[in-house]
Amino acid sequence: MSDILRTRWGGLVTAGAAATGFFRVEQIDGVWWFIDPDGGLFLSKGVVSVQFDHDNIQGTDRRPYREACLRKYGSRERWRAVAASRLASWGFNSLGAWSEPELVRAGSTPLASAAGVVYVATAYAEDRGWPRCDVFDPAFERFAYQRANEVCAPQRDDPSVLGWFIDNELQWGPDWRGDEELLAGVLRDAAAPFSRAVAAGLLRDRYNDLAGFNSVWRTSLTSWDELGNASIAPPPFRRPSLASLPADHDSACYFADCDAFAGLLAERYLAVSAAAIRAAAPHHLVLGCRFAYVPQPQVIAVAGRFCDVISLNCYDPLPDIALTAYAATGRPCLIGEFSFRGDDAGLANSHGAGPRVPTQRDRADGFVRYTEAALRHPNLIGTHWFVHADQPAEGRWDGEDSNYGVVTIADEVYPELTKAMTSLNARAEHIHRAKSPPTV
Repeated sequence: MSDILRTRWGGLVTAGAAATGFFRVEQIDGVWWFIDPDGGLFLSKGVVSVQFDHDNIQGTDRRPYREACLRKYGSRERWRAVAASRLASWGFNSLGAWSEPELVRAGSTPLASAAGVVYVATAYAEDRGWPRCDVFDPAFERFAYQRANEVCAPQRDDPSVLGWFIDNELQWGPDWRGDEELLAGVLRDAAAPFSRAVAAGLLRDRYNDLAGFNSVWRTSLTSWDELGNASIAPPPFRRPSLASLPADHDSACYFADCDAFAGLLAERYLAVSAAAIRAAAPHHLVLGCRFAYVPQPQVIAVAGRFCDVISLNCYDPLPDIALTAYAATGRPCLIGEFSFRGDDAGLANSHGAGPRVPTQRDRADGFVRYTEAALRHPNLIGTHWFVHADQPAEGRWDGEDSNYGVVTIADEVYPELTKAMTSLNARAEHIHRAKSPPTV
């Protein structure tokens, strides 16, 4: 594939794609692509968290990767030059989330940047997320514009920026963090009064009479006014995941209420956040909110209306099911995180997402299978590997202690993995352009 003509960004030189000076997205012959600033067909092939100040050891200020790189390179600037050139030599053309933006121009080949996470809802709720993030409060809109202006506006004219992630892995319903529905949480917690008022109005509209609501929700309200003021105990319905089917009429009604509210909340949150980012950085794309799992169909549909790109973190062995679900929006999809962990790296791999495999050879094989499957999906426009360097053996800030890196904590390269990445990255556009149907 070495004879393929590429732009300075690594995109395929092609006729018919207009050069606008910034990244954009376009569907060509049924296949989605980024179009790079020079008009090339571009797939974002990236690595997450390429940074000198990589993970601190849990409960300490020690950062063993930084310590190793200081010994090895002597300075952050020298490390940047090596790291950027090394990524380019492996066929990567993008920086994933939480990477140092200075790496864009640190090597001989420019890199695209999808490093920025605006954290609109997360920052507004002081890192507490839903349901305390009261997106229906008029103050949320003011905050979103202020936040986007602070984070995005300084780079608004930078052609290397692919776009901006709104948030990361918000909880839309039952998942590994808990089994509570957003609607139940809002009705029990007085911290989000504007969201609670919207929830109460939604439920009043969905039920013909109060008796019907009381029956489904296992309450004994005597007035609809109580719904907006009294603390509503959660009903005895639990679904272990959003994919679980309701068992009877009442639980089906309850979960339908919850999903309808999630859709309303998503519309307010994504409409405001996307508008704020576009106002601050009109040349850049809105890359979505990095879904951690497939949320309610209502949420997916809203994301397709307001985001240029749907971003998802998918640690399944293969990405087909998730990509097919998000492709229902008709929008292109970017996998913001995926990985495989090898049990021969000397790390416990006891905390963290993603498949564990026996050896580094198996990690390489997992990368190839996963990425090839993703590239065959016409909506896929990028994959970002998690993460650049391994996590500390003692556990990082949240306890994760896994072999995720393309390099070790001492900045030594994993040769089997990076060799496989180099080979596949070189032919990625060819696989994607072949328009093979997605595997389900």
